[in-house]
Amino acid sequence: MKLTVIGGGYVGLVTAACFSHVGHEVLVVEKIPEKVEMLRKGESPIYEPGLEELLREGLKSGRLDFTTDVKRGIEFSEVLFVCVGTPPKPDGRADLSQVEEVARLTAEYMNDYKLIVNKSTVPVGTQRRVKRTLKLYLGERDIPFDVASNPEFLREGHAVKDFLEPDRIVIGVENQRAEKILREIYKPITDKGFPLLVTNPPTAEIIKYASNTFLATKISFINMIADLCERVGGDVEEVARGMGYDKRIGKDFLRAGLGWGGSCLPKDTKAFIRICEDMGVDATILKGAEAINESRVPKLLKKLEEALWVLKGKTVAIWGLSFKPNTDDIREAPSLRVVQKLLSEGARVRAYDPKAVENFKRIFKEGEDLKYFTDKYEAVKGAEALLILTEWEEFARADLKKVKNLMKLPIIIDGRNVYEPQRLKKLGFEYYSMGRS
Repeated sequence: MKLTVIGGGYVGLVTAACFSHVGHEVLVVEKIPEKVEMLRKGESPIYEPGLEELLREGLKSGRLDFTTDVKRGIEFSEVLFVCVGTPPKPDGRADLSQVEEVARLTAEYMNDYKLIVNKSTVPVGTQRRVKRTLKLYLGERDIPFDVASNPEFLREGHAVKDFLEPDRIVIGVENQRAEKILREIYKPITDKGFPLLVTNPPTAEIIKYASNTFLATKISFINMIADLCERVGGDVEEVARGMGYDKRIGKDFLRAGLGWGGSCLPKDTKAFIRICEDMGVDATILKGAEAINESRVPKLLKKLEEALWVLKGKTVAIWGLSFKPNTDDIREAPSLRVVQKLLSEGARVRAYDPKAVENFKRIFKEGEDLKYFTDKYEAVKGAEALLILTEWEEFARADLKKVKNLMKLPIIIDGRNVYEPQRLKKLGFEYYSMGRS
């Protein structure tokens, strides 16, 4: 089938590349000309395992193309996947201006029946608002259309696999015509046994927010348990293991540490709190999860201050700048707050990340007190403490004897519980972790 994807961001690119991979002909509409030029060369502007390979495959096969021409994109196919950004406003509510713009432009250029499929993360009721906008701007033109909800459930670092081998595909539709089209689009995936759930649009919109905020709450819960473990001499890793054996709970997302960041969980939690409040629903549990998450970085920095006493003039190495491994995304990453605090206290920072350094440089310029390195061992030379802020696999495999010899003081503050305390103690490190005495 011919498909149009509007928005060449994270969700849009993964959606387009994967649809092209399973056999559809896809045209991506992206506003930024430089980005379109880059994509047409098969170069991905974001790091996501497997994505660039799929982009090049799609371009080579002729099933994938990019354009800045919205009119061309809308006329290209009868199915438009809306994958634009919905960033948070200052009050936490989602900014839907880009979604509204797509609705207006679609009405302006609509030449025949269209199925507008919203993949952006949006508050419940957005499908209804898109429908109303289309009707208003179509005016007297009697052109049929449907609006559906098809939320994405992509984990950064695993997005290609999540799209092609999903836990579930959710579509919110109002009639059989829209359902039939979406079933046909996803047939190459559902034929392999992956489930497709059909609901009405409001239910589909809520499923997305409910899923993300539940995961955020689960992470905050285990971090609360980590705080308790530190007070009483428990081990949060063992607690999580004991909980995880219970099939009703499961082991996933029970990793204590610096909490959640990135483009989804912080934004979606704030937005869902606002949605609940607007509807008169008590969101205390989500507010609690948010508060616990906000406390993670101060707790890590307190451990550092206890270890070094005074931060001014101290050299601190950092391993990990991205909010999670296997991505270059630093949005809402704990590292942003950590580096800001260290620099404000007069510390010297030596930072390393396998993928996120260039993005970090856009916020924190390199200078006398902040140096970036392309080698993790170079970063720890002369350091009086090493902070682990992202659980990249290469950190777990690091030569810690070499690290100890390179550091001025053998102190590690592990914000992701990458290492075993007893092993670090035997190697001669002063080791602090999260929720383990």
